[in-house]
Amino acid sequence: MSSSDHITPLSKLPNFDPKSVPVHGVDSHLPAVSEQQLEPEALRQRFLVPPAWEPEIRDEPRFTQRVPRAASVLVPLVMRESLTVLLTKRTTHLANHSGQVAFPGGKVDEGDADAVAAALREAQEEVGLDAEFVQVLGTLPTYTTGSAFIITPVIALVREGFTLSPNAGEVADVFEVPLAYLMNPAHHRRHAWVAEGVRREWLSMPYQDGETERFIWGATAGMLRNFYRFLAA
Repeated sequence: MSSSDHITPLSKLPNFDPKSVPVHGVDSHLPAVSEQQLEPEALRQRFLVPPAWEPEIRDEPRFTQRVPRAASVLVPLVMRESLTVLLTKRTTHLANHSGQVAFPGGKVDEGDADAVAAALREAQEEVGLDAEFVQVLGTLPTYTTGSAFIITPVIALVREGFTLSPNAGEVADVFEVPLAYLMNPAHHRRHAWVAEGVRREWLSMPYQDGETERFIWGATAGMLRNFYRFLAA
């Protein structure tokens, strides 16, 4: 068993605040995904005829001996005038990733037909998003978190007209961020932190939503980065 199996998760390190960790790089040298590529029909075609590509981030350092569990998240692309990504802020009392920005999602249950079914169910349970409004485009390669969840990101278009009813026990807030903003690497910041002899690296994509900063980092930012790689390939 490697030493990474015993490291403390970043969020549980004493006095750790991801917002205060210095930025050691911004990927503004990479091209943004064009507006044309972010049109709903272009995204449909991208998944129908996917490019040859590799995800940039697949695994985080493990900090638990727990048996890995399959999970999935819905990446809801809301069909506004320009596409937005619907995200949640998790409540602070949850055992995993508390207080963090996340996609709707969770563990794949025995009753779920597959990862897609699990993502749709979780989105309904967490934020009240009815599957009637959702068109699944496809999935991205799995992303394994340090908490031993093997996550399948399910990319979907969401047509307007839906209403949400967030589960107050899991979701503190629901908001949207423009997809074009997240698919521009000029907004992708790199961080590194050494603790317990282990160097941890991650991305952040902070977004100023009026007076509120939406600090997207960790697994959510990693999966968005992989989505960028898929679209930019």
